[in-house]
Amino acid sequence: MTLYPQLIIDALQTVRYPGTGKNLIEAGMLDDDLRINGQRVSFSLIFPRNPDPFMKSVVKAAEAAIKAHCGQETEVEITALAPEHAPKQQEKLLPQVKHIIAVSSGKGGVGKSTVAANLAVSLAAAGYKVGLLDADIFGPSVPTMFHLEDFQPYGEMVGDKQMIVPAERYGVKILSIGFFVRPEQATVWRGPMASNALKQLISEANWGELDYFVIDTPPGTSDIHLTLLQELNVTGAIIVSTPQQVALADARKGIDMYQNEKISVPILGLVENMAWFTPAELPENRYYIFGRNGCQQLAEQLGLPLLGQIPLVQSICESGDAGQPVAADGTTITGQAFRQLAQTVIDRVASLRNA
Repeated sequence: MTLYPQLIIDALQTVRYPGTGKNLIEAGMLDDDLRINGQRVSFSLIFPRNPDPFMKSVVKAAEAAIKAHCGQETEVEITALAPEHAPKQQEKLLPQVKHIIAVSSGKGGVGKSTVAANLAVSLAAAGYKVGLLDADIFGPSVPTMFHLEDFQPYGEMVGDKQMIVPAERYGVKILSIGFFVRPEQATVWRGPMASNALKQLISEANWGELDYFVIDTPPGTSDIHLTLLQELNVTGAIIVSTPQQVALADARKGIDMYQNEKISVPILGLVENMAWFTPAELPENRYYIFGRNGCQQLAEQLGLPLLGQIPLVQSICESGDAGQPVAADGTTITGQAFRQLAQTVIDRVASLRNA
């Protein structure tokens, strides 16, 4: 078998470091000294502690994984390094935030912003400190969803630095690029301008201590996503899609972006929006107008959790347009669906942390 770097990386992705539950690649333990010479492979693994109780077992498991993946004749030389040899990591923004959740979709029009807004409201209703960043630079919709079209951002001194004060609704701290441009004005910016604006909303705002920071990302994959992933320690991503095949095909691309070895952000799971239509006069009826259980099938194919299914009902649209997220009322069917989604996300984040 001809050896190449990706083959070694694939093998190391099957080995988990017991201290965090992450695989060796996801944990960033592979040093940049990977060398291949014929059937001989050599590299270093950087361990987070010195001494590390898992060092010997992990090295042995890594060697076994490579031989199983590449052939028993492969010669493997692994050097275990202490943490002081690790390359210095760029300091990430928002150190006072416990969990950062990116809500994404492969295409527009699937209700990603609706899910992000109602998830944030539901988390706040559960008693958590929550922030919501509308990172959809070119199509911000959060101001409308929270009836904040006329909100004028202002600054306050925090120490010796002036910081932007987020708006607050339903217990959620909110910032959007829509606060800084006129609603009828198109945001015609090149990638670097959009990325810099986003950095300011993250780093120059007084978010304070938060349990959850929900980011409504732009649809698709773009410079904005890369900026977020470079600047923030994202806990995990939620992928929103409708059940129809054209949306699911784009959802796969979004999943692939987060699972790329250079990004490696855990997928918390999928949310199926507009899962079925329920008319107000027939609340027990379900009409699968966009297809049935498409997200559930995709989740099963990819081995990912289905976090929730949100029905298509008129009240969701009306509440969003009126600036009153439907999740603010936990007694309605849709409000309960979003509250349950929030609890599932909380449980999923806890399981990742304890893995």
